[in-house]
Amino acid sequence: MNAPIAYTIRESARAKRLNLKLSPQGKLEVVIPIGFDRSQIPDIIKTHEHWIERTRTKLIDQPPPQSGESIPKTIQFLATTENWTIEYTPANVVSIRISERPETIILWGNTTNEALCRKALRSWLTTRAEIFLGPWLRSLSKDCNLPFNQISVRGQKTRWGSCSSDRNISLNYKLLFLPPQVTRYVLIHELCHTVHMNHSKEFWQLVQKNDPLYKQWDHDLKNVNQYIPQWLQD
Repeated sequence: MNAPIAYTIRESARAKRLNLKLSPQGKLEVVIPIGFDRSQIPDIIKTHEHWIERTRTKLIDQPPPQSGESIPKTIQFLATTENWTIEYTPANVVSIRISERPETIILWGNTTNEALCRKALRSWLTTRAEIFLGPWLRSLSKDCNLPFNQISVRGQKTRWGSCSSDRNISLNYKLLFLPPQVTRYVLIHELCHTVHMNHSKEFWQLVQKNDPLYKQWDHDLKNVNQYIPQWLQD
């Protein structure tokens, strides 16, 4: 039998419902509205036990972010559980070529130019997101019976995704860095926009139909900067 999950409780006057928060160190905090029936908490945690343990493991295994990091030495995707090591190979050329070996990204060329390195890595992220997020979106589209037209991937600064009136969906490659259940919620959110091009009551009902825990993930989405490496936030 697994030991009970340890947690702390914090009452918040701003909280409208119970929220589960995991710190980068894997510590669980339960945030509840004032007056919330605390006897319900163990059952709620039990319901989310698999998500808590899975996300906690990924957070603990994740190397700590490097303060002021200009170019990374590693890239870790929570959404795909991938860990990549980056090798920088300087050469007397003005450009950068990027290639892969298993779990290794190789940048060859003018690697002393950090701006060029970041540009090359962003291009690689776009391709990696197309490889992973495209099939995932198509699978969810089929499961939810929410067809879309085309998918594109970009590195938007303020949007995780968008859906046009032509049912073309654009996704942010930074979704690769987020916990998988949050990334999945964003994909479902955009698929639901193929039916409702707004955030009406009907839209949220459709989201809830396809992701009953969407409120939790929508809340988590507002606090995900900790997962995005510093070199992508500049």
